[in-house]
Amino acid sequence: MNNWFKQNGIHLAIIGIFLGICFFYFTPSFNGKTLGQSDVIGAQSTQKEINDYRAKGETILWTNQIFGGMPAYQVWAPYSASIATWILKAGQAVFPNPVDVVLILMLGSYLLFSVLRMNPWLAAAGAIAFTFSSYNIIYLVAGHANQVYAIAYFAPILAGIILTLRGKYLTGGALTALFLAMEIKSNHLQMTYYLLLALIILICIELFHAIKSKTMPAFLKSMAYLGGALVLALMVNAAVLWSTGEYAKDSYRGPSNLTHNSKEPKNGLAKTYAYEWSQSVGECFTFLVPNAYGGGTGTEVLDKDSETAKVFIAKGQSEEQSVQYAQQISNSQGFALYWGNKPMTSGPWYFGAVICFLFIFGLLIVKNRLKWWVLGTVVLTMLLSFGRNFPYVSDLFFNYFPLYNKFRAVESILAITSLCFPILAFLAIQEVIDAKDKTDIFKKLKLAGYITGGLLLILIAIPDTILDFKSADQAAAVSGLTNALQGDSAFASSIANALVKDRIALERADAIRSLIFVALAFGIVLAFVKEKINLTIVSVAILALVLIDMWQIDKRYLKESSYQDKVEVDQVVKPREVDQFIQRDSDPDFRVFDASAGLKNDTYNPFFHKSVGGYSAARLKRFDELIDNQFSAGVNQDVLDMLNTKYIVTTDPKTGTASMHVSSTACGHAWFVKKISFAENADQEMQAISAFAPKDEAMVDKRYKSLIDEKKLDVDPNATITLTKYHPDHMEYQSGSTASMIAVFSEIYYDKGWKMLIDGVEKPYFRANYVLRAAQIPVGNHKIEFVFHPASYYVGEKISFAGSILLVLALGGAAYSGIKRKEKK
Repeated sequence: MNNWFKQNGIHLAIIGIFLGICFFYFTPSFNGKTLGQSDVIGAQSTQKEINDYRAKGETILWTNQIFGGMPAYQVWAPYSASIATWILKAGQAVFPNPVDVVLILMLGSYLLFSVLRMNPWLAAAGAIAFTFSSYNIIYLVAGHANQVYAIAYFAPILAGIILTLRGKYLTGGALTALFLAMEIKSNHLQMTYYLLLALIILICIELFHAIKSKTMPAFLKSMAYLGGALVLALMVNAAVLWSTGEYAKDSYRGPSNLTHNSKEPKNGLAKTYAYEWSQSVGECFTFLVPNAYGGGTGTEVLDKDSETAKVFIAKGQSEEQSVQYAQQISNSQGFALYWGNKPMTSGPWYFGAVICFLFIFGLLIVKNRLKWWVLGTVVLTMLLSFGRNFPYVSDLFFNYFPLYNKFRAVESILAITSLCFPILAFLAIQEVIDAKDKTDIFKKLKLAGYITGGLLLILIAIPDTILDFKSADQAAAVSGLTNALQGDSAFASSIANALVKDRIALERADAIRSLIFVALAFGIVLAFVKEKINLTIVSVAILALVLIDMWQIDKRYLKESSYQDKVEVDQVVKPREVDQFIQRDSDPDFRVFDASAGLKNDTYNPFFHKSVGGYSAARLKRFDELIDNQFSAGVNQDVLDMLNTKYIVTTDPKTGTASMHVSSTACGHAWFVKKISFAENADQEMQAISAFAPKDEAMVDKRYKSLIDEKKLDVDPNATITLTKYHPDHMEYQSGSTASMIAVFSEIYYDKGWKMLIDGVEKPYFRANYVLRAAQIPVGNHKIEFVFHPASYYVGEKISFAGSILLVLALGGAAYSGIKRKEKK
């Protein structure tokens, strides 16, 4: 045991340093505070019905709380058969949010840099550089936990693949399977997709070298193990993958059902929506100089020494009033200190001045073929991040690559770039360490210094020769300000010019700062090349420099004010008087329409009612189309009625007082209709429900005609059908009629997992009125049940359990073989 501690002492010390960094950097988290509280509260709104049943010890797979109804596993599901679930829970149980995911980032990337054969202190420096890349912190502040979890597994997945390609088949394959399983469990397909693009480039390069060096058998063996790792990871996550894959084409991101009056393309997202957050080409200067584009929206503050404040002071305003005016102006459209063309941004993509300098050095000096993977990946990810600003490559992927058009905020692919930069940067340091002849090293070090330092000197001395410092809508903003100033165009122009000077001042200050860090990094490496300092000193010095650099910048976006006390929802979200009144209604299943809430972004009403609206990026496509076509131009009361919308809430825009009225025309839980009309397609069906009598008539797509025996249909004016038991996964009704009739149910149609039983016997049902369930009910008294039991979830859980056992065995086998190898040595 003592020997084990001696062998691994430095690794344990570095883990201790990582824990110390987390404690000092995220101290409020250890004191019970949290980040992204607003996102958490929003998520709890979406999960309201799910959590109510969880409190009773039940898991439901369907929820009627939002958008009329949708699969609950697209919001939350336990997936308890997967080992990945329990690993994730263990980390969250031991460490507070976001320390658990930050530790995964640091430990995972430390593993990668160690696999790249760097000494432990350099590996730790690389781990810190990647972990504290600005957007990882910005995502944490925003509460995008799943996205950061997905990013956190990039590095260890790459480590496992590299080990496998080196011939450590079992160890590399087992680690790849583990971390890939955790990546998939993170449930952020967009990040996983971006990682896949990078891995494809890596495999292609390795294939080329295998052919060139005639080592194809070893390469194919590696591919076999990696293929097994992929299968294991998929098995571990079978339930989530199967159920999500099954749902995908019915979701908001799936193909459009409409050909007319559709706000979405036939397949995937609208390009303008997907490209809304695109990185400007020039904005890549923020990798090196964080405030090159003015920082984040609202993150920088103007003081009395700012040029904008001075303009107001010159007009005779007090310093205090001038600062207030300057701040007010700098937070307005067209005059924000951030002058890029994103709608807004929480901050820049900053990789670190030290890392950028070493990256340039790495391009010049690194001989490892991994350099070509890094370079190819950086070029591709940067081109794709430009989106609408450089559409030639982006459009190619958007139009032709599978799934790519399902993702928005294309700039987020830079998460891959943020890993590539430190990889090449520290490969450069390792190259210096390993080199026997330092002469060529010195020349290339100077060249890297000239390139990086020269660029920074330009950005300090004459930045406006490279950057514009004017937003695209600044002219319109000046015009608007001129009108607000009663036609004083000279004053408006002086304010605009002053803001440009303030943007330049922000950029210049950060460029000077970056130059200092680059000079220090250059000096440290030069001292090692000249043999003035030893390996340990250069490694620790670079670690300290990277930590200070990233720490200072990240603290601009992670402030004390970013943290909030953990609070219960009922302390934050208070019911209105109308909500309390509606909650007294003992009916278990009706809907509420709030005319003052945005139906697609309603995180309030689902806390208290089953809502017509809600918030979910995975809402059903048909319901999304229903909102666009029946509620955008005006409110279609017929559609509200068929959705059993019992209460309609309105808010006085002047007083903010909410009032409600009970809809006397709501159709109820289920009803028999007098006739059905067949529609040729979705467009005709949507048009038909624009004005109809939902209690009397049902609109049905002609594809379901075979499920209806029209010869037996008749009308019984006294027929009844009532809801007798409400459970989201199991609805029960009782019918009574003297004729075979069509019943329409105010529940959302989804044919993957729902079964209808009449007196215990499964019978067909179909879709009516574009989104609802309907069925032909025979003569007599019958018990009708709708049961949600998706095989994708339940069978998927069994596959997940089997995959988890196999993964544990693989990891155990890898550990055992490793121990045996050490014993032999």
